[in-house]
Amino acid sequence: MRKMLKVPLLLALLSCLMMASFLSLADDSPTQTDVEHPVKVNANIALPALQKRLDALKQQVSAAKADKQFTALNDDAQRLVSDADKLAVALAPQLAQVQAQLDVLGPPPAPGTLTETPQVVSQRKQLNNSKTLLTTQIEQTKAISVGAQNLSAQIFGLRRDALKTQIALNTGSILGEKFWAPLINPAEKDAARFGDFGSQISEVWDQAWSDGWRIGSGFYLLLALIIGLFGRKALDKPVGWILPRWLPQGRFRRSFLACFTTLSTMFTLGISMQLLCYIFTRLPDTSQPVLEFADQLVELTYFSAIIAGLGISLLSNNHPSWRLPGIADSLAKTLGSFPVLLATFIFIFGTIEQLNALVGTSIAATLFGNGLSALLVALNCLIAPVRVNRMRRKMRADGEQTEARSTIAGLIHLVISLTAMVILGALLIGYIPLARFFTFELLWIGLVVCCLYLLIHFVVDLCECVFSPSTQSGKILKSTLSLNDRHLSLAATLFSAVGKSSLLLMAAIALLNGTFGSTTPVELLKKIVDIWGGEGIGGINIIPAHAMNAFLCLVVGWYVLRSTRRWLDNDFLPKTMMDRGLRASLVTLFTNVGYVLIIMLTLSMLGIEWNKLAWIVSALSVGIGFGLQEIVKNFISGLILLTERPVKVGDLVSISGVEGDIRRINVRATEIQLSDKSTVIVPNSQLISQNVRNATMGNAQGVATIALTFPLDIDPEQVRNLLLMAYTLHESILDAPAPSVSFKELGPNGIVLSVTGYVNSPRMVSSTRSDLLYEILKMLREAGVSLSQTQTMILEQPHKAVTEE
Repeated sequence: MRKMLKVPLLLALLSCLMMASFLSLADDSPTQTDVEHPVKVNANIALPALQKRLDALKQQVSAAKADKQFTALNDDAQRLVSDADKLAVALAPQLAQVQAQLDVLGPPPAPGTLTETPQVVSQRKQLNNSKTLLTTQIEQTKAISVGAQNLSAQIFGLRRDALKTQIALNTGSILGEKFWAPLINPAEKDAARFGDFGSQISEVWDQAWSDGWRIGSGFYLLLALIIGLFGRKALDKPVGWILPRWLPQGRFRRSFLACFTTLSTMFTLGISMQLLCYIFTRLPDTSQPVLEFADQLVELTYFSAIIAGLGISLLSNNHPSWRLPGIADSLAKTLGSFPVLLATFIFIFGTIEQLNALVGTSIAATLFGNGLSALLVALNCLIAPVRVNRMRRKMRADGEQTEARSTIAGLIHLVISLTAMVILGALLIGYIPLARFFTFELLWIGLVVCCLYLLIHFVVDLCECVFSPSTQSGKILKSTLSLNDRHLSLAATLFSAVGKSSLLLMAAIALLNGTFGSTTPVELLKKIVDIWGGEGIGGINIIPAHAMNAFLCLVVGWYVLRSTRRWLDNDFLPKTMMDRGLRASLVTLFTNVGYVLIIMLTLSMLGIEWNKLAWIVSALSVGIGFGLQEIVKNFISGLILLTERPVKVGDLVSISGVEGDIRRINVRATEIQLSDKSTVIVPNSQLISQNVRNATMGNAQGVATIALTFPLDIDPEQVRNLLLMAYTLHESILDAPAPSVSFKELGPNGIVLSVTGYVNSPRMVSSTRSDLLYEILKMLREAGVSLSQTQTMILEQPHKAVTEE
């Protein structure tokens, strides 16, 4: 009975405690007059609306390109952040209220103790469900807020990156106050971001020189300074001593020294910067932004160092006699400081630009860094040609001999000057993105062209050195493979051509797809593999960068095709055993295929897909069926002539009464040179569809035949022997088949004898026949044999007798 009474007493006590808790909570809570109750919102409706807004913003950001669009989307993202935060604030009191009710109910009793009423269990379950729902809604709201904040940061980065492609955007002149505002009066956010990053650098610096790290930091710092300041000079002296003793005489010494100087400059400065950065990156507490900045700084150092190394190696002021380009010593000394100065400018302002991107500075600060770097690079590139021209004029005034400047060197000089003037003009009128675009294109193209020039000299000189009969390697190849000097020369020409073609391919890929400060040789090789696999050819999207790439592809492709054709025609094919006609056919076929490939690559660089050219092909098919059918017929006939080769260059042919030598087989027509050196243009279709006599096909022999008429009273055997003797004694008449005399005709005019002999070529028939006639007439006169005279028959009508009547 007592046990049964305990349960109602416990329940009554629990009810009293709950009422007391509610009363105390009511007494402690603020009154209506103190603060208003929070406004309740329907999160089930508000949350999906916020999520839809976020998704819509992401879609709009992915399609936006203009600066105004990015600005409006950024404002929408900030409003979304504010709305999400308000919803989270509104849901927080509801969660607190539910949690308070759960605290009043307390946790459920342990099994085997008190038993709660169904009302209490149901109430606790409902409160727990409400708490879970509110917690989930608040987390979703915070996730939407964070997503909107991240989207705003992405929009800011995309807006900064869009400035690099929106070259037609006027952002204000460098003479205006707006441009210099980030330096004179920086924005608070920029100052805060730089201050935060500076504090991270300061913390890492203090840690690097703390007790546990001080010795290592000092060692790496000292080693970096020694390598950076004295590394290249320390390597230059032993290399200058080794080259004349280890390498054979020739041009390979100077190209090797130039490449070594470039690489030594790049690696000594790059390794020095890596050691400096390793002082901080080796620490365990280094922040991620500092690590990223260190990696970018090392990469920028390598690019700046290679520019300085190329300038030092090409000018070669320490070894003037081994200088690759033909530059006078005074001019080289005048330009000596410009590569180092240019590399320094690139390093300093490249660092500023990378720092702006890393900490996320404002657009104004980014434009300030871009404009200032473009200004200094343009001034450096403009002052250098001016000083060169001034020095050349001074040398001519002093009577000194200046170097003979080639057309390409003059063109490079002009392009650099004009580009620098364009950059300065763009900065003055306010087109800073355009100036930055031209600056980076000028630096990248100059870097690629200088590397290409240096490496082409190195590859050609290396091949000549390896395959030269006078070098040790050439002698080993000659004795091992039983080669002669012609084979070694052919191998040197072939391998140098393969090397130059590979370098030109790398340079073309670098010019079309690389960017200054972010492209490495590994990335270039990967890009070549991607292009070979067909990647990167998207839909039609012609923008200025694609148009410039297409123009570069057209110019480079035309130059490579022209150079390769000249190399095949003049250097490689003449060293083979091919005949002249086959060589001409191969060169022509190679040129035609090359033009087709250049056109295809140019269209691909413009971003044109071939499946989108179906309408062009359809339109052309109609034109081909009517107006272009003759051209197409001649074109196909030309391809048949080049591949099947029924006639070839150098053949003696006869067609439609025209006889002459084939000098050239073009795509549409064939050029035939007559004996008077005039040229007849014959369409290729006629050579395929009509009867053509090829007198030299298959090593045909010429036949020299002379028919003579003698009187009836001659001795035929005597004359026959005289004719055979004349043919046998002539040096051009072949012994086999032997000359022969045939009795052609016996008539009232006399005896007709025909003598025949063979010569090596039909081209020799005319001259040989003339020589034989001279000799035969001489021999006949000496033997007293005369030729038959033409008899004239006179018919007279008899006179009739006249009778007189």
